[in-house]
Amino acid sequence: MGCLYTLYTTGAVLLLSGADRGLGPDPVKPLEHEYGEIALQLLIIGLCVTPLRRFFGINLVKFRRTFGMLAFTYVTLHLLVWAFLDVQTLDRVIADIIKRPYITIGMAGFLLLLPLAITSNNWSVRKLGPKWRQLHKLTYAAVILGGVHYIWLVKGIQLEPLIYMAVILGLLALRLRKSRSRVRLPG
Repeated sequence: MGCLYTLYTTGAVLLLSGADRGLGPDPVKPLEHEYGEIALQLLIIGLCVTPLRRFFGINLVKFRRTFGMLAFTYVTLHLLVWAFLDVQTLDRVIADIIKRPYITIGMAGFLLLLPLAITSNNWSVRKLGPKWRQLHKLTYAAVILGGVHYIWLVKGIQLEPLIYMAVILGLLALRLRKSRSRVRLPG
C-alpha cells in the first residue's frame, strides 16, 4: 500500500521540484518526460497483473483499477504540462496535434483512456455488465499507442523506448496465447 501512496505523491513532488528549479533551469521538458514515463510504466504494471496471477500465483487484481487510474492521472499531467507549460496556446496545441505524428498518436492514446477512466467505478461495472470488460480492452490499444508515442518522440533509435515496446508486446502476446488456447478446433 505504501507503493501506491508513493505513486500518488510523486506527481506533486515532481511539480514542486520543477517550480523550485530542482529539475534544472528549464523544468518543463523533464517534468513532461517524467509524467509520461511514469504513465507508461503504470499501464505496463496494469498489463502485468494477469500474467503474475496466472504464472506465479500473485494476485494483484484488486489493484488493477488503481494502477489504471494512476496511469490516467499521470497521462493527464503529462498532457497538461505539454499543453500549458510547453506549448502554451490552444492554436499551437491543435497545430502540434495535427502536424506531429507522435503527438497525434499520443493524443489518440489519451482519448482511448478517457472512457476507461470515466467508467472505472463500481456503478459503471454494474451498469455495463459484460460490456465493461470489453470496453476496458481499449487499454491494450492505448498502451501500444503510448509505446509508439515514446519511440517516435525520441530522436534517433534509442534502446529504452524499444525495451518498453518489447515488454508491452510481450505482455500482450501472453494474452493472445491464452485466448487462442481457449478456442477449440473442430474434429
